[in-house]
Amino acid sequence: MSRITNYIKRKLMSFRDIFKDENDINEKSVVGFGSFLVMVLFALVDIVTGIYGKELHIQEYIYNSFVIIALGSFGIAEAGKIFGGKKEE
Repeated sequence: MSRITNYIKRKLMSFRDIFKDENDINEKSVVGFGSFLVMVLFALVDIVTGIYGKELHIQEYIYNSFVIIALGSFGIAEAGKIFGGKKEE
């Protein structure tokens, strides 16, 4: 039982490391990828419901907000790389 709790504690600590200032993860890319996954999920569910003859009702502004988040996140991440991202030592 102790090994399981130690494993869970290590995973929680690694999850907390995402929010530290000194990490190797680009948070903007994580947010962009998450919103892209939601858009892919919308598309897959729409295809499956279309096969069964049902119409999937998704508000247009909800889908558009995920598009804007994805494009904005990836755009900001790339602009950060181009215009003064992390300096090489």
